[in-house]
Amino acid sequence: MIDQLEYWVVPYAEPNDHGSIRYSVFVHLRDSSGASGWGEAVTIFDEAARSTMAVLDGWAPFVVGLPAEPAAIREAVYGHAWWYAGGGASSFALAALDIAAWDLAGRLRKRTVVELLGGPTNVGDPTLPVVVTTHAMYEDLDYQATILAQHVDDIGATGVKVGWGKKGGAGLGIDAVRDRSFAGALRSALPPGSLMMFDIGARIRWNAREAIDRVAAFDEHDLYWIEEPLGADDPEGYRLLKDSTDVLIAYGEREWTANGVRRILLTGTVDVVGIDAGRAEGITGFVDAVGSIELASKQVNAHAFAGPSSYAAGLAVSLSTPCCRQFEVAPLRNELMTQLAPGLDVPHGSVTVLPGHGLGVQIDRGAVERLAVMSAD
Repeated sequence: MIDQLEYWVVPYAEPNDHGSIRYSVFVHLRDSSGASGWGEAVTIFDEAARSTMAVLDGWAPFVVGLPAEPAAIREAVYGHAWWYAGGGASSFALAALDIAAWDLAGRLRKRTVVELLGGPTNVGDPTLPVVVTTHAMYEDLDYQATILAQHVDDIGATGVKVGWGKKGGAGLGIDAVRDRSFAGALRSALPPGSLMMFDIGARIRWNAREAIDRVAAFDEHDLYWIEEPLGADDPEGYRLLKDSTDVLIAYGEREWTANGVRRILLTGTVDVVGIDAGRAEGITGFVDAVGSIELASKQVNAHAFAGPSSYAAGLAVSLSTPCCRQFEVAPLRNELMTQLAPGLDVPHGSVTVLPGHGLGVQIDRGAVERLAVMSAD
């Protein structure tokens, strides 16, 4: 039985995004036996984090006293918050609670979350190759390409996903000639056979015709996938793009729920579904979505670009499904990683089940309390 629920807003500087300040909400659940689990909501913005805290304030009175089971928490949350559950801050709050509940359940049973999910898909080799995920930040694109290739070499990655339209001087996604030049420079800098993916940020506004032309211009550089070139919700535009290219189309990271994932799968326009456990209602929401992704014979790709709990949650689900083929790793460790879970190192070559029970991540409570700017009363 859960006898304590605590939560904090923790800001951090993200070195893979030009040092921008981001926010996560961390949740700590304690069972009456003394066991505990940690979860994380990847809220990114200050106001989203504070809204998530307000939702948790409303839920705390009935979460305490529930069985230490993810299903019990989810049922109680949807029963209470029927008017506003299934999106926004409620999905953030449920994500953090759900991840913490899975972590706690694993520790109580002395099992890993991967084991609770049925074990790794490939029992003989329970690993996934890593790909670098970071943002283009430098104006000198040849230098930027060299830096990215160095990251790939440093962690033994099979490829790199590059965020466009982010902070810094790169300016990608605006000028088509400059974009083609970067694609060529990056392909030349990478080891032969490396995967190359471009993640088109929310600040970039391409229409379908522009996206078709841009993606066609990358054909000679063997682009593996293009992510969110038309944002989160443009089924007509994505249909036109899908019909024009063999490059894989990735989106879905901004869906809140498994139902949202099913909606985009039904359009037939997504090849790689991005999911963030710290946004889309935690491990339970991720697993629910994965069931539909498997049935559609599509890929899933975990977004694990924030703190240690969301990283471990995304890894656990990724290892337990055959529709995940790689796992993204940020090459530069942010403050959440270095201070909250200093024992969690950047992997080299591949990722596997983290050692220890639950999620396999040891969170430094003192560091959470020291870095937090807001906590439950």
